This record gives sequence, structure tokens and C-alpha cells, in this order.
Amino acid sequence: MALFSSLTPVFVAILCVIIVFLFRSSSSRKIRSKEKSSAVGKVRPWVDEDLQDDTEINSKDNEDEDDWLDTGEEELHHVPYSPPRYSAAEMLKRSEKFYSLMNLRRSVRFISPEPVPKEVIDNVIRTAGTAPSGAHTEPWTFVVVSDVDLKHKIREIVEEEEEINYKQRMGDKWVHDLKRLRTNWVKEYLDIAPYLILIFKQTYGVLPNGKKKTHYYNEISVSISCGILLAALQNVGLVTVTTTPLNCGPQLRSLLQRPANEKLLMLLPVGYPASDAKVPDLERKDLNDIMVSV
Repeated sequence: MALFSSLTPVFVAILCVIIVFLFRSSSSRKIRSKEKSSAVGKVRPWVDEDLQDDTEINSKDNEDEDDWLDTGEEELHHVPYSPPRYSAAEMLKRSEKFYSLMNLRRSVRFISPEPVPKEVIDNVIRTAGTAPSGAHTEPWTFVVVSDVDLKHKIREIVEEEEEINYKQRMGDKWVHDLKRLRTNWVKEYLDIAPYLILIFKQTYGVLPNGKKKTHYYNEISVSISCGILLAALQNVGLVTVTTTPLNCGPQLRSLLQRPANEKLLMLLPVGYPASDAKVPDLERKDLNDIMVSV
């Protein structure tokens, strides 16, 4: 008992040292966290806040539920559906032909200023509009820009942000990986291409009566429509390069006078390939590398 009593001050001293150490470690972590947050605030991250799927309505949106449409809509009338059916031989032939067409698709940064019939652009966008969407909300807006001055303003906004992306946000590894593709923040094709198609996702719908309507899986739905648009452009002999101008969304939305519920997802310069156009000599993955049969 006497031994225990004599050792008690030692145990208390050790315990105090441990508590002080843990307190200082916690304080140090908090300081580092604050410094990191401050640094992020000064230099915006490369991740664009517009590139988020707002399928789940957050609490802020739910503050005034009267603004939102009651989902109790009448059931849609259903009609018979009988698409063409092909023989096995014809199916194989058509699948091979379509693959051969799409396998020629490349991301082309050298675009001719040669005019393209506007009716063709109208039709490829109609085709993109056939994409499936969550609850058939069709949450897409395709802004087609042909005005020379407006295209140049878009280029200025994109290049200013892209230079920051390359020099600060993207990191050395990402920039290094892009070197072999010879890409940088200079986007001459934004001036040269006869059309720029800016694809916006509608994070929610706004009805004529002012009510808001939930757009389920809006980013996935619009991404599918973009894929169909690329196929439609390839089908008519036009080229493009898919661009996602990070941190440009709010500025471009303001420039094009788009509403707050629309967020920029993709920008496509569209036209004929330039006579001296070149593309990287890339190889696609083999079927066995992209498909698993079970």
C-alpha cells in the first residue's frame, strides 16, 4: 500500500504529460486544417462545382416546399411499340457497319471555318434529344453559338480559366499525361469552328406556373444525350472535341443568359475537319479488355 502511495505522483505526472501531448496534437491538426482551407479559398480547386448531380434535393432547396411541383401527375397513356426487327445476318451487318463508322471518330482540334448547314445541326441535336432520361424529364439545353463576337468571348473566358487549370489546379502529373496529346490552354478552334454547342444540364425544371420539378439523374441523362450527339455528328461527317471547361460554368451561363437551374456540362466546337488536321495515332482497347461475359 505504501509502495502504491509513493508511485501515485509518478502516475499522475505521466498522465498529465499524455494529456498535454494529445491536446497539442489536436490543436496542431486544427491549425493545419484551417491553413489548408484558407489555401483552397485562395486558389479554386480544379473540380468544378457545376459538375455535380443534383438529383437529391438538398435541405436548402426544400426550405420552401410550396415552390416544388406535387409529383402526383396523371399516368401517361401507353401505345403499342413495334420497331423494325432484322434477321441475324442483317443485324450482324448493321452492327459491323456502325462500328466501322464510329471507330473512325477522333477528337479533332483542327476545325475548318467552312460553313455547315444549320439544318444539319438542328437534326443532330434533335437526335441527341432522343436520349433516355430519369422519369422522362429531358433535363438538357443545347445552346448553339455561331455569332463571331460571342464565340470569341467564350474563348477568352475558357482560355483564362484553362491557363489557371494547367498552371495551378490540375497538378504536374495530369499536365504531364496530356503532353503526349499536345493539348494546352490555347483554344483557337473556339474562334474558328462555325458552331459551338454548349450542353447544359437542368438541375431542376421550372414550369410555366413557376413551380419547380425534380430532374432525376440529370447529369447521367445529359451525359447519355452527349454520347448520342457525338454519334450523330460522326454520322454526318462533322468533327468535334469534347471539352469540359472547368470553373467556366458560371461565367458562360451569365454570358449566354441561361437560368440558375442550368449548369454547363460540356462544350463542343463543331465543323468539318481542317484540310491539315492531325490527330494522335492512338489505339483502342481490345474487346476482351472492355467486356466481361459471364
